[in-house]
Amino acid sequence: MNLTLKIWRQKGPQEKGQMVEYKVTDISEHMSFLEMMDVLNESLVEKNEIPIAFDHDCREGICGMCSLHINGEPHGPDRGITTCQLHMRTFKDGDTIYIEPWRAKAFPVIKDLIVDRMAFERIQQAGGYISVNTSGNTQDANAIPIPKLDADLSMDAAACIGCGACVASCKNSSAMLFVSAKVSQFALLPQGKIEAADRVRNMVKQMDDEGFGNCTNTGACEVECPKGISLENIARMNREYLKASII
Repeated sequence: MNLTLKIWRQKGPQEKGQMVEYKVTDISEHMSFLEMMDVLNESLVEKNEIPIAFDHDCREGICGMCSLHINGEPHGPDRGITTCQLHMRTFKDGDTIYIEPWRAKAFPVIKDLIVDRMAFERIQQAGGYISVNTSGNTQDANAIPIPKLDADLSMDAAACIGCGACVASCKNSSAMLFVSAKVSQFALLPQGKIEAADRVRNMVKQMDDEGFGNCTNTGACEVECPKGISLENIARMNREYLKASII
């Protein structure tokens, strides 16, 4: 395939960015989207031009780093996948593809297609954990009976990889789906009950402090989430927050 790529280029956080057009040729339909980006960067290096900066790590749909806005959709036109799992057979010969970074105030651009997602890390640090005293007589987690439905729902919430597609798809740049998933994975388990009130209060406060917007109730976040995190988690987080507010 021969393709036209219109890619966001930005030298740094304080620099003015712009869309730049590139042509790529002989792209195999079996390539992943990131492999296609590698081919483009190799050609730029051969011409002594600066390659395009983009995030990636595992390339197995696990790390969530490959955060690209492709033709107006987080992770591209397919569903239930990350950008590294998107294959070029999704596109057609002669297509024009627009590639941009996540657009959100809380995710400032570092360079080109890379954004700073440390806001998610700070939300996690505010309460996305359980405190366990490991000195002395620590109880084996497997010895605590947990209803299977609760365990399954907790595992579903824990599947969130923190890629930020929910934020990128929301017109208000809301992080509610991400935060609710991290709250839910503990709220459903007995190990998470002890710190439940402080956890949800602190994480929601940090989310607001980071500059994320309010939930739009349109459901775009669930549709674009590569792990299919359910909107039910947002409802659960709201219930947890309400309970914590009246304690």
